[in-house]
Amino acid sequence: MPVEYLYLIIGLAVAGLGGLVAFIGTRGRTKAPRRPHGPVITPSPDQVDTPASTDEPSDESAGEQTPTLERPEPAASRLVRLRARLARSQSGLGKGLLAVLSRDHTSADVWEDIEDTLITADVGVNSATELVDRLKTRLRVEGGDNAKEVLREELVRLVDNDADRTLNIEGADGQPAIVLVVGVNGTGKTTTVGKLARLLVAENKSVVLGAADTFRAAAAEQLGTWGERVGVKVVRGPEGSDPASVAFDSVHEGVSEGVDVVIVDTAGRLQNKAGLMDELGKIKRVIEKQAPVTEVLLVLDATTGQNGLMQARVFAEVVNVTGIVLTKLDGSAKGGIVVAVQRELGVPVKLVGLGEGPDDLAPFDPATFVDALLEG
Repeated sequence: MPVEYLYLIIGLAVAGLGGLVAFIGTRGRTKAPRRPHGPVITPSPDQVDTPASTDEPSDESAGEQTPTLERPEPAASRLVRLRARLARSQSGLGKGLLAVLSRDHTSADVWEDIEDTLITADVGVNSATELVDRLKTRLRVEGGDNAKEVLREELVRLVDNDADRTLNIEGADGQPAIVLVVGVNGTGKTTTVGKLARLLVAENKSVVLGAADTFRAAAAEQLGTWGERVGVKVVRGPEGSDPASVAFDSVHEGVSEGVDVVIVDTAGRLQNKAGLMDELGKIKRVIEKQAPVTEVLLVLDATTGQNGLMQARVFAEVVNVTGIVLTKLDGSAKGGIVVAVQRELGVPVKLVGLGEGPDDLAPFDPATFVDALLEG
């Protein structure tokens, strides 16, 4: 036999043996499942498919229980509880003003002390001067016996700018209302979205949450937890995906399910105004291909003072803010930020956060706020 044929036969034998080994090696392997593409929707508990019940539950299901949904606290009872908390935390401003006004002789130094107290509380220079001038005039005419009531009336007038503080959560033509929540990271924005969902659920509204802050994986996870606790769907996408795409999918889900309100959480990056404008503008345009945005809430940290006002100005230039949510109002005696931010933007404070509890978010009421300042 020629040598060439011998080499060919040996080569074929080796190749066949290698294929056989490879075939044997693949037997018993499980094929890795393919990861799904597109948005991930965390369903509410009543939409999870469960196996049909049997007479004898299996060992695997014996220990399983249907999760119990939490019952959020209604808005009315929140106001009573939060007023007491606000009175304890904000009493520095009210007590300071009352202490100065109660002096026997109201001299120029006294009025200067009142103005300093107001400015320190972040009321703002112009607002503080205006309040002092009105107090001077009224107390000169009415006397000092009624100083506390005069102060209360003037503070309410300063805080209440006659704006509509009602949340616009009524969609048109059977569409859901769309609430866009904006603000920088660290203000409690994502937590506020979760708490707002609880507040709406307490008012018997059906809700879908959109986790459009795709640059922080923790934000989507956090929102998912808030939704699970009250049976609210959460729509999210892969980390780093296009926020506008997630916002679109969220609204689409809300329209398909016929819910009352869709709340969209957005990224809190404030690297530059141009980038922020592009991102929020795109999100709003994409959303409104399906339904109009009915409310744009700007979340501000009440403890940041003038820094918070700077943030507010930037967002107001980028998007049409319709309402303000002040968080951490219990952590600072600078309650005057309520006055300053409303005057700066011409937009009302609609909600306030006064604690770490899941139901520590309530509608803002000027008279209740002022009464809390002056209590004690």
